[in-house]
Amino acid sequence: MAKGPAVDQELSAVLNELWKLDVNRLKPGTDYTINLQGKADFVAQGSNNARDKANAPLFSYVNEDKLKSIATFACFINLLDNYEMSTGVAEKVTSEELEENDLFLDAILKTEVMKRTHKYLVSKGQAKSDIGQFKKQLFDLWFKLYNRDRSGGEDSCGFEHVFVGETKYNKEIMGLHNWVQFYLQEKLNCVDYKGYKGGDKDKPTADDHVVNLQFSWKGLVKPLGSSFIGVSPEFEVALFTIMFLMSNERVSKTVVKVDKYLLEIVVCRHGRAIGTSYPKMLQKQ
Repeated sequence: MAKGPAVDQELSAVLNELWKLDVNRLKPGTDYTINLQGKADFVAQGSNNARDKANAPLFSYVNEDKLKSIATFACFINLLDNYEMSTGVAEKVTSEELEENDLFLDAILKTEVMKRTHKYLVSKGQAKSDIGQFKKQLFDLWFKLYNRDRSGGEDSCGFEHVFVGETKYNKEIMGLHNWVQFYLQEKLNCVDYKGYKGGDKDKPTADDHVVNLQFSWKGLVKPLGSSFIGVSPEFEVALFTIMFLMSNERVSKTVVKVDKYLLEIVVCRHGRAIGTSYPKMLQKQ
């Protein structure tokens, strides 16, 4: 029998602590309901032809009142409309948007998830103990603009790529690994869920907090995407920040066991900032 990938036990332990501390995570079947429907077909990267194996949206129900009553989610939702989706088009950041970034970081830094993350990174020599310096570090990792498309100005940042999504030459979707953005874009009829991706080991169920999936966004197909479902924004920022700072590789792929999920966490660097980061479900136990 083939040996599976080696699990990083130390990082798994820390991430499981964060999982238990994530009190803002929504409950499947109570706070939201997903409808997985059919298994998506193989679609080659760059192709925009995908058979729709899901007639209905992925999200049948989300308790938006609850979502907006949680400070970190409310601040997060305010950030989602701040970005120009096409790379090569320089971002214009207003003072109001800078304030929204600030409010979001303040909100997540008040959570136990981020307090534990800060403590862990300080213990590893990857963050300063001063909370103001840690906040600046988070800003630089996630919100500092950089040039992803050489033809334009500063057109991207880690937050935009991972949580909001962007397009390359208006031909290919990049990023968009966040469930709240997926739900809101579905509601606007901009996202069309095509079906789940997975075999026997990683076939998702409606209660799962990680799903591999296929979808189109404004007419462009993402053949294989993946996303946490229901988790809080602070949990995702914490997890991806830890993975980024604990590796020097340009692309790191770390296998961890979080709750019942065996995941590969992929993080790509863009200089000293996050280029992309996402979870990939390998199997569940």
